[in-house]
Amino acid sequence: MKTSFSTALIGFMFAAGMNAASAETLRIATEGTYPPFNFVNASGEVQGFDIDIANALCAEMKVECKIETFSWDGLIPGLNAGKFDAIVASMSITEKRKEAVNFTQPYYQAGAVIVAPKNVEMDTTPESLAKKAIGVQRSSSYGQLLKAKFPAVTIREYDKNEEHNLDLASGRVDAVMAQRLFMQQWLDSAEGADFEVKGKTFFDTQYLGPGAGIALRKSDETLQKRFDDALKAIMENGTYDEINNRYFPFSLKPGQEG
Repeated sequence: MKTSFSTALIGFMFAAGMNAASAETLRIATEGTYPPFNFVNASGEVQGFDIDIANALCAEMKVECKIETFSWDGLIPGLNAGKFDAIVASMSITEKRKEAVNFTQPYYQAGAVIVAPKNVEMDTTPESLAKKAIGVQRSSSYGQLLKAKFPAVTIREYDKNEEHNLDLASGRVDAVMAQRLFMQQWLDSAEGADFEVKGKTFFDTQYLGPGAGIALRKSDETLQKRFDDALKAIMENGTYDEINNRYFPFSLKPGQEG
């Protein structure tokens, strides 16, 4: 009996170990330079709204979530090369991007704004912005929107949002266009105190899409459905609202006014 029990115990432990070792791990990519959505803190840990949403979705799906940072330009190529399984990086859903990847339903909506010095007369009409140099993040939707709606502007592209804000503060560009929530955080800081939003907030779905979605490979339709089901669940059970309220005084749920 002792030998049989020991053999059974060893077999059980081996099976349990194999089960733990084979537990599903999803590799999630983000950018890490877009606070408060995704950023790296002083300890080198990636944090933010996107990260909390990703972790909540993984918890809902009962999988392990491994999150790593990559350059913005490398996110979609890296996904399709199999370096990771999904992108959670405040990536706007656009028709152009949908040619390369699939998206879940949007997990938040935010507009785009133009920010310039308070002491400068400027609004969001083509006449007011004509011949102005406006900074945008490279490969972002904001540059496409500017080209279409304001053909007389000069567009300056930057690898990171912080870089175009630095050039705005030093006077090397006349204005920047970026996501409303990101820019509001900068305006609330000491560096942005002398600047303000000019004119209206842009919600043009033709360029900005219906909101930010989770990007997946076109071949991963089953994983896409799992993410969609998990997203619906956290929006209905209060988890989404709890995460939202950690970062923003208003709801980012798609379809709601900010």
